[in-house]
Amino acid sequence: MQLYLSRLAIGFMSAIPDILTALLILAGSYYAGVWLGRLLQRVLERKNAEAGATQLLSRIVKWTIITVGVIAALQRFFNVTAFLAGLGIIGFSVGFALQNILQNFASGIILLIQQPFKVGDDAGLAGYDGTVLKIGLRTTEMKTLNGLLVYLPNADVLSQPIINYTRANRRRVDLPVSVSYESDPEAVRTMILSEIRNVPGYMNTPVPQVLFHTFSASSIDLTVFFWVDTVLNPHTVAKDMALTRIQQIFRKNSVEVPYPVQVVRTQPKKPARNKK
Repeated sequence: MQLYLSRLAIGFMSAIPDILTALLILAGSYYAGVWLGRLLQRVLERKNAEAGATQLLSRIVKWTIITVGVIAALQRFFNVTAFLAGLGIIGFSVGFALQNILQNFASGIILLIQQPFKVGDDAGLAGYDGTVLKIGLRTTEMKTLNGLLVYLPNADVLSQPIINYTRANRRRVDLPVSVSYESDPEAVRTMILSEIRNVPGYMNTPVPQVLFHTFSASSIDLTVFFWVDTVLNPHTVAKDMALTRIQQIFRKNSVEVPYPVQVVRTQPKKPARNKK
């Protein structure tokens, strides 16, 4: 018994350095996890990320670091390689079964960190245009222009072009117009340029343009280009106002906007010859 106790004491004394090192690793990983988790939470809060997603991501970072610290501490006493290999096989199987969910989860994290758009922005996502209502870890919720609620997988959102209309505070209005062949092109150009300057949000730079480009069957076609400040006037409203003003000035100055015309010619029937 005395020999057993002496060996136990010797073993304990020899293990003291490993025990102290393991405790230091545990303490360091715990405080590092807590600090990095809080740091990530502050960063996401500054970016106005969703509260639930912010808490979840900060906890994932915290417990990931603590778990790594626990594994490193256990490594001081026995080889955990076989245990980790078993966990790796299990993790691979679970990951393969849940690859779509994990892909959307990873895409959600990237969207929350990079923030190409935020809640309340008007955006074009995965072929849909509308207002972003919620950015989750698996899906992004938006309300389309025709009032539909769409839940888009984050992987689809991230893999396709993202258009943020809200952040584009300057947009060009392209307005196709047609006038008759009897119209004077320079007079038409002057009238249009004078009217679009009265559209709210109109910008002098870049310089507006009225460009004639096509001789159609019954008209001369042109396109009006001008820029608006979308903070003062939405793009669609500016286009509507410009079209209305141009139509009014055309009517006031008797500038015709022609209808498509087709000319149909008929040949009179020849009288039938009398057979003798």
